[in-house]
Amino acid sequence: MSPTTARVTAVDTYDIRFPTSRELDGSDAMNPDPDYSAAYVVLRTDAADGHEGHGFTFTIGRGNDVQVAAIRALRDQVWGRPLDELCADPGTLYRDLTGDSQLRWLGPEKGVMHMAIGAVVNAVWDLAAKRAGKPLWRFLADAEPAWLVSQIDFRHLTDALTPAEALDLLERGRAGAGERRALLERHGYPAYTTSPGWLGYDDAKLTRLAREAVADGFRQIKLKVGADLDDDIRRCRAARAAVGPDIRIAVDANQRWDVPDAIRWTGALAEFDPYWIEEPTSPDDVLGHAAIRAAVAPVKVATGEHAHNRVVFKQLLQAGAVDVVQLDAARVGGVNENLAVLLLAARFGVPVCPHAGGVGLCELVQHLAMFDYVAVSGTTENRVIEYVDHLHDHFLDPVVIRDGHYTAPTAPGFSAAMRPESIARHTYPDGAFWAADLDDRKGHTT
Repeated sequence: MSPTTARVTAVDTYDIRFPTSRELDGSDAMNPDPDYSAAYVVLRTDAADGHEGHGFTFTIGRGNDVQVAAIRALRDQVWGRPLDELCADPGTLYRDLTGDSQLRWLGPEKGVMHMAIGAVVNAVWDLAAKRAGKPLWRFLADAEPAWLVSQIDFRHLTDALTPAEALDLLERGRAGAGERRALLERHGYPAYTTSPGWLGYDDAKLTRLAREAVADGFRQIKLKVGADLDDDIRRCRAARAAVGPDIRIAVDANQRWDVPDAIRWTGALAEFDPYWIEEPTSPDDVLGHAAIRAAVAPVKVATGEHAHNRVVFKQLLQAGAVDVVQLDAARVGGVNENLAVLLLAARFGVPVCPHAGGVGLCELVQHLAMFDYVAVSGTTENRVIEYVDHLHDHFLDPVVIRDGHYTAPTAPGFSAAMRPESIARHTYPDGAFWAADLDDRKGHTT
């Protein structure tokens, strides 16, 4: 190999946190005071084009340092890799990281270490798409089906999805892909918004934001529920009055309930015509979700943002436990594993409505949903991407919403790169914001 071959020369990590708890942005029944945070990684290279790979995983404050440490533990397996090989086959790195015998003991394929792998793998895909000069959704949609199949780890999946079946889905998805791409570029991808529904907002703020969402073109909003039934009934009544009968209202319990509570509570909210109940119980309880789904129909059951890996998604689909798959771009092992999730959902005919309630998640997940539309499912019917309206200004290629739709990204990459000044200001605890905040708090205690 030529000594001038471009390589990964550094794997830099950052603990980036935003003080969202102070306005109760992001608050829900299980997480009342989240500080939206990113365990952030940059793959530096010595390539002549100067491209870098950016990735992250999402946390809500304390413990983000633990997540950063997990990413840092992967440095030795990434540093020095030739870029041509890395970008031509991200699946090799994905398999190397998920197959590391010592790291697997910390999972396997779940939790902090698996999320760290996802951050690094996503950074590789960001780099690969940049080098190809395409936004990630186009990079994936233009790829050969056989190559996409080669990127997926089918271990533990073949009782539900074989490589041959995956290839057939992708081959069939090529029919009409050009027309769908043109429609996407003209009209965008449907979105729904959670911004009116954070649990810490009072009724006046909820009502005002719900009306603004409808005026902005959203046809679905979401409310957080699960802390107090009387409060939820009052808030759902206010939201329904604000948006009228034709706008969908989804509700999200953020894993708060046991199975009987989920059934009882969802039934109590039925008069407000909830479209789905999201995360009604433990994300690990496949049979519990199946029981809830059978009991609360026609209210749909949606889950997946905390599903550890592709195997959990497989079981949810096999058990008939879910009406809506909510993949997360930064929870599982990156793009490679989310390709498996998208194809599993297509195999079972279940729509994918990605989770995006966190810093940078809107930026990432739009690419996966758009690829799914163009090259896999071929439809946006009953499919929406979550949208929250804060922290986008910290990204170099922020999402753009028009008339309740995500505008298709055009910049090369995964839209993951944060502004350098945002990284410097919000790195914890020594960035300018947090250092000043600490000085201010010291001043108030002396």
